[in-house]
Amino acid sequence: MKVPGTSQFERFFRSVGSVDIDKGDLARYHDFVDEKIDDLAIAGRISATSNGRDVIEPQDLPITKGLQERMREFDKVEEAEDIRALLRQLSRRPPDDVTFSEDTENMLPEVFGGISIALARSFRLIDPTLANPSTEHWDRAFQLFRLLL
Repeated sequence: MKVPGTSQFERFFRSVGSVDIDKGDLARYHDFVDEKIDDLAIAGRISATSNGRDVIEPQDLPITKGLQERMREFDKVEEAEDIRALLRQLSRRPPDDVTFSEDTENMLPEVFGGISIALARSFRLIDPTLANPSTEHWDRAFQLFRLLL
């Protein structure tokens, strides 16, 4: 069974991180994106609630300076438009007790584009000679992101 967007994501990871990924890697990547949606929703809900709102606005998301820079880089990547469209399709909805505003919903592909660039580049930080990440490399990268996001 073909994973939607396989060739686009393969090109994207090769372009921004100089690593080759396959269908199994894409399944891990999609699980990671789903996990980060939950994390953003929880952090955003806390911020929105502390500001007296039920709806999560873009300013409620925990966007660091580094992530902002990766989001700007994502906007300039050749594959960005294809990846944005795929992220809109493939990203699951936040938990039922969370509501993103329309502006926040529209911003999520940019956020995940930035996170994806950082993820792709993290493999070379873990192993500078890496060409094709193994399960162990993915697990290490995910552990790193869980420390920060």
